[in-house]
Amino acid sequence: MKKIIIAIDGYSSTGKSTIAKRLANALGYVFIDTGAMYRAVTLFALEHNFISDQVLDSDSLVNALSEITLRFVPNSELGKSEMFLNGENVEKQIRTMDVSKYVSKVAAIAGVRKKLVALQQEMGLEKGIVMDGRDIGTVVFPNAELKLFMTASPEIRANRRYKELLDRGEDVTFEEVLSNVRERDYIDSHREISPLKKAEDAIEFDNGDMGLDEQFERIHAYTLRIIETK
Repeated sequence: MKKIIIAIDGYSSTGKSTIAKRLANALGYVFIDTGAMYRAVTLFALEHNFISDQVLDSDSLVNALSEITLRFVPNSELGKSEMFLNGENVEKQIRTMDVSKYVSKVAAIAGVRKKLVALQQEMGLEKGIVMDGRDIGTVVFPNAELKLFMTASPEIRANRRYKELLDRGEDVTFEEVLSNVRERDYIDSHREISPLKKAEDAIEFDNGDMGLDEQFERIHAYTLRIIETK
């Protein structure tokens, strides 16, 4: 069966990565979480004091990009790949609220996007990948054979994120998370470089009132039909 590129874009906390990872496992494809890549760069910026008092020193961060290496390393026990930043497993650190506060601002920096888009395109040369993010179907792989655009209301997405953070032991309020979701939506959609938007040939998928299993079954069945026609 011919391998294709599957691009999944959409707003934060729409479950893009969860669906993408499950779909990749079912197809025997490689899953690439581009959000983890931008989160890792944001963590690097925080650790090197390029972000302080809500001020982002974008020039210093861009100048330091050559010092950054990003790798997805498979974890057989967890059945997934984890993000390594300069040889260190940072999977837990990049999922914190501190990183979430700044990741959209870091992702809006042209130099950062240029570096990571090039890495992402290199990862897709052999096809057989499921990649999720904000600009996969519009910029990274505009010719992807299958494009999905995930959406849900800010309140539903904030509630999902809030539960995740509580499960990880973070001390946050729902109002903080909702405010962060709305701020990220605005920044992602209004940034000058590669703004979040639905590709003209993408299928919009509102999963606000849909369980994970139902989402996966519908998307998986549709994907198989697309692959069969290629």
